[in-house]
Amino acid sequence: MPVITGHGAKQLPSVEVDSYNLEIRDEDGFVGDRASRGAFQAILDEWREPLHKLGADPLGDQPTDALSKKELDALLANGDPEAAGLVHSAVEAFAKELERVIRRFLKSGSWRDTQAIVIGGGFRESRVGELAIGRTEVLLKSGGTNIEIELIRNHPDEAGLIGAAHLMPSWTLEGFDGILAVDIGGTNIRAGVVELNLKKSPKLEKAKVWKSELWRHGDEKTKRDAAVERLIEMLRDLIKTAAKSKMKLAPVIGIGCPGLVNAEGAIETGAQNLPGNWQTKSFNLPACIQDAIPRIGKHETAIVMHNDAVVQGLSELPVMRQFDHWGALTIGTGLGNARFTTRREP
Repeated sequence: MPVITGHGAKQLPSVEVDSYNLEIRDEDGFVGDRASRGAFQAILDEWREPLHKLGADPLGDQPTDALSKKELDALLANGDPEAAGLVHSAVEAFAKELERVIRRFLKSGSWRDTQAIVIGGGFRESRVGELAIGRTEVLLKSGGTNIEIELIRNHPDEAGLIGAAHLMPSWTLEGFDGILAVDIGGTNIRAGVVELNLKKSPKLEKAKVWKSELWRHGDEKTKRDAAVERLIEMLRDLIKTAAKSKMKLAPVIGIGCPGLVNAEGAIETGAQNLPGNWQTKSFNLPACIQDAIPRIGKHETAIVMHNDAVVQGLSELPVMRQFDHWGALTIGTGLGNARFTTRREP
């Protein structure tokens, strides 16, 4: 199977991947678990519990995990002062946990000398998430850690596709309008066409999602092979749509997925939230897709798969290349992480 960049590679066209999927443990378990979407919900529950016992919970009987990001944002912005204060208290407590998590990462060898961190994931999409991240930066700097915390500029769903273009050497993209990209998550699988816009910016600063399809596999009891077949159907549909619009696709597919990806394209650890067993040695997603889509246009298909936090972080490369050492965190079902060193042209 043709490979233009190694799966899970340490050296990419524009960056060195110093680490990703870093799992730091302490006496309470994985440090990153304290800064996930579930961790925020648990913190909000802790604040609600004593109020609920008094019959004074301003959020009533609605379970915390049933509150959408939009509902929490509305409460914070325009809700009853007590309800807004409750959400604000959870934001402050979560920011303190995220600060501690970041400080722990910065102590690890692969994260030392980090100058900036870009934060994405579904939690970043909400105003509650933005405030928690902003408060985290204030806490870090007031505690003597001079580090820049940036929000991923693109929508998190699109960032996970746009970053796939940065997995590819520039020569593989020349003369083409777009590439196929896949973002596999714990609840969703998204496939799309990334429009490269190389004439506007050869460094992919103007890359954007042209078309995309979303499948919420978390809402269905789906097995692994059925999920792969559904993904292949999505990719085939996108190829047909691009052909009808006369968009010339490069014969490459970039994939971001949870976990540790080895050089053969297998997921070694971290795929426990995906439907079925994705970590067995007998399963190789890039090989499955290459067998189903052997050619794109006139050329043989090449596939590159990497960790989803790496891919989402790469979407910010046009603005983060000013830093020599920078990281990416994605706050969602878990806390994804990646640390990069920018490669400078000689």
